[in-house]
Amino acid sequence: MSTTTRDLARPAPAKTSQVRPRRGLRGSSTFNFWLFTGPFLIGLVIFVYVPIGWSIWLSFFEARFTVTPSHFIGFDNYRFMLENNNFIGALVTFTVFAAFIVPTTWALSLGLALLVNRLRFMRAFFRSVFFLPTACSYVAASLIWKMSIFNGVRFGLANTVLGWFGVENIAWLADPNPPWYWMVIVSARLWLQSGFYMILFLAALQNIPGELYEAAAIDGAKPGWQTFRHITLPQLRATTTAVILLLLVAAYQAFDEFYNLLSKTTWGRPPLVELYYTALGQNQDYGAGSAGAVILTLLICVVTLLQGKILGFGRGDESK
Repeated sequence: MSTTTRDLARPAPAKTSQVRPRRGLRGSSTFNFWLFTGPFLIGLVIFVYVPIGWSIWLSFFEARFTVTPSHFIGFDNYRFMLENNNFIGALVTFTVFAAFIVPTTWALSLGLALLVNRLRFMRAFFRSVFFLPTACSYVAASLIWKMSIFNGVRFGLANTVLGWFGVENIAWLADPNPPWYWMVIVSARLWLQSGFYMILFLAALQNIPGELYEAAAIDGAKPGWQTFRHITLPQLRATTTAVILLLLVAAYQAFDEFYNLLSKTTWGRPPLVELYYTALGQNQDYGAGSAGAVILTLLICVVTLLQGKILGFGRGDESK
């Protein structure tokens, strides 16, 4: 009797449930990876890598009015572009342009970031105000600059302001001597791109530990230039290198504002505009245009590598 009672009081053993492996879309991380990245990679290959490879292949053929040539000419297209004074002049001009616009944009973006970072109220408002021009189209901004601000007649904003001080009207975009058109292009580009790089610097400034400034104050460092030089600027080295790399590439790839501001003038053409007229102009020389594009790409790569070497891009230890 007691044995039966103990057997009845004893709880039944719990059934062990076996965890079944998940099947389907949630079961394979590799499949999920290719599911989400596959369309992007396919588009990247079709619309980026295939055109690049085709352009390189096309640069070794005589390709006038066709993109499927059959006559191999070797490096003749490269020789032709390197002997083209307009193309070489555009490369030299825009090397000077990059040497000016890159540090100017860097200084303006960093200055705006420092000012916004010091604000105690309405920081989000001013951050949005300075970033808003980034959303504007280069074409739309170029037309505003050309037709409303620097249109070269007395009704333009720039000439109206200068007229208050007795200065005669300036043909900003019609006369290359002196080259007033550079002021139009530089001001438009600064307005369009400074806000974007300001956001990058602002994010980097907010990641600097406050303990560094507290330790510097204890050691007797004065706030202002001394703190900026020895603490803030070294902490921004990685962001500065990335910003300068992006600015260099953007300077050599300038197209929209030059094409819309200077129209079909022969002076002040950037390399991309010169390649545009070479490949899609009257002769439609796709082979020479492709060779010029390869030369421009190599130049950008060389300048970028030199700049990265000078600034120490990719160093693991930020203290060096």
